[in-house]
Amino acid sequence: MPGFHPSCHALTQPDHLAFVIADTGETLTYRELEQGSNRVAQLFRSQGLRPGDRIGVMMRNSPEFALVYWGATRSGLFVTLLSTHLKPAEVSYILGDFEAKALVLSASLGETPRALAADPAGLVPGISHIYYAGDEEIAGAESLTAALAAMPTTPVSDEISGFHLIYSSGTTGRPKGIVMPFTPGPIDEFNRSEGVPTFYEHFNPLVAFNAGPLYHGAPLSGMVATHRLGGTFVTLRKFSAAEALEAMQDWKVNSAQFVPTMFVRMLALPDDVRLGFDLSHLKLAVHAAAPCPVEIKRRMIDWWGPIIFEYYGSTEGVGGTSISSEEWLKKPGSVGRAGLGIIHICDDEGTELPAGTSGVIYFEAPEGRTIHYLNDAEKTRKASHPAHENWYAVGDIGRLDEDGYLFLTDRKDFMIISGGVNIYPQAIEDCLIVHPKVLDVAVIGVANLEYGEEVKAVIQPKNWADAGPELEAELRDWCRTRISPVTQPRSYEFVEDLPRIPSGKLAKHELRKLYGNPVAVI
Repeated sequence: MPGFHPSCHALTQPDHLAFVIADTGETLTYRELEQGSNRVAQLFRSQGLRPGDRIGVMMRNSPEFALVYWGATRSGLFVTLLSTHLKPAEVSYILGDFEAKALVLSASLGETPRALAADPAGLVPGISHIYYAGDEEIAGAESLTAALAAMPTTPVSDEISGFHLIYSSGTTGRPKGIVMPFTPGPIDEFNRSEGVPTFYEHFNPLVAFNAGPLYHGAPLSGMVATHRLGGTFVTLRKFSAAEALEAMQDWKVNSAQFVPTMFVRMLALPDDVRLGFDLSHLKLAVHAAAPCPVEIKRRMIDWWGPIIFEYYGSTEGVGGTSISSEEWLKKPGSVGRAGLGIIHICDDEGTELPAGTSGVIYFEAPEGRTIHYLNDAEKTRKASHPAHENWYAVGDIGRLDEDGYLFLTDRKDFMIISGGVNIYPQAIEDCLIVHPKVLDVAVIGVANLEYGEEVKAVIQPKNWADAGPELEAELRDWCRTRISPVTQPRSYEFVEDLPRIPSGKLAKHELRKLYGNPVAVI
């Protein structure tokens, strides 16, 4: 798809807004994006970085993020996008694994950026230059603003496209670098791994919203597609339900993307607040990244109408499904039928299972699609089916109905085995999240000497004052009439906040560390 790049739109609509941080008021026009990204490209060239070299980016949602991303990728560099919640040792591992040569940090992220800059020889020995973005200084790092000011605003002479590499969130283990299919070429050619721009082409003008962190795959894809099509990408420094609704109203957003946790937060607002925003411009609301409880999605469709579109896939990009609101109302709970790759449901030995039976989800990848984890041949091998090398699984459990619609059960790694019975937390979480006093919930397995594991529910109440024995009794009664006895939580814990990563996924490994790993049956 030639002719689609921010530089093209800088020529035709230089004053059109390309990027907006709605809660801070920061903006970039296409002229500013063009000039700033050229300065970034020139800076990396001046350091001796050449096409194919690699850099790390640990930045908050900010105008500088857009400048660094487009500057790096128009100079042929590969960018690894680091979660802003990583600890120094985790960043050290990723940057070493990635063999990055330069690093850009947001100064406002706390201790990790400062630790990296304070001990580069010990933590990031392969990094030759560390920059901080923003006005807040980091000792041991150079000012990105000052460095860019000395650079020309013209393109580098050897422009060629680069790309990004995202490491898995590490919710179930050490992060893995997910290598996507990519061939360097002209910067105005759209790479199929960047997303589906045709999804947004009918919006004119396109005003897209995604409040997720830009280091995550879906928000990044939304920004890239919007800028390639010449639209305005609106985001937030940090998600807030009310500020998200206000941003969509004020910027007349017509396309938006969410994770289910954001739906829960918006629905939890008082009705007079929630219904007070004008969202008449919103024509498409996409959600993905995690399963959405049936009742939550039904409420969203009741509120916004049949504009909600869901897709399911993984960063690995070997398969995916999608479903419209109209389809979903006929198949509530489904994530749709395959749009990329053929779905196979198999048992742990790889035997294909009949319709209606839950098992490991494999996608038979189209030609040219594969799973490749950077520097980890064993993990790459384990992702393939034992008998079909082009069938790939990423650890999700689900079932197909007789019409080919996929229903997710849970992550295989999250399964609880209690007394020999397989229990999937998702169904229990879906039951508890719609209780009127619950804001968030996580269900995990904890040690039980008799059964091996037992079910524990960790609850974040809407009002902390409700936490206690009375609410626990209410939740037990709630579950008693809605889910089977074997799946009902044996214990409850109330917390003020749950460890969700900004993509919306629960960091269940943190909860397992907190409440103890399962022990063997004695």
